[in-house]
Amino acid sequence: QVQVVESGGGLVQFGGSLRLSCAASGSIISISDMRWVRQAAGKQREPVAEITSSGTTTYADSVKGRFTISRDNAKNAVYLQMNSLKPEDTAVYYCNADIITLQTAARYWGQGTQVTVSS
Repeated sequence: QVQVVESGGGLVQFGGSLRLSCAASGSIISISDMRWVRQAAGKQREPVAEITSSGTTTYADSVKGRFTISRDNAKNAVYLQMNSLKPEDTAVYYCNADIITLQTAARYWGQGTQVTVSS
């Protein structure tokens, strides 16, 4: 059984910062890519940032230069540092990870954490 849990969301003012954390636990052999995805109310889910097991990162154009994704492989964790936040960043942020266990290889999702940016 694998669990993925996010934390760190909340309410922040325009221009502020938040750091999201996500940790995977369970019978994990390895984790390859880890991602942050967000979904604003009434909109489709969209990718925010991705990081490979070797540390290569990619970002959505809308967050480049403001958000930084990082990971700690020893802790099976991924982080999203969000700076210069804007109201349009308001969304539920989800973490997902491609995880290999003894039984399967699958993409696991967290439950999401709400980020609200006030203007």
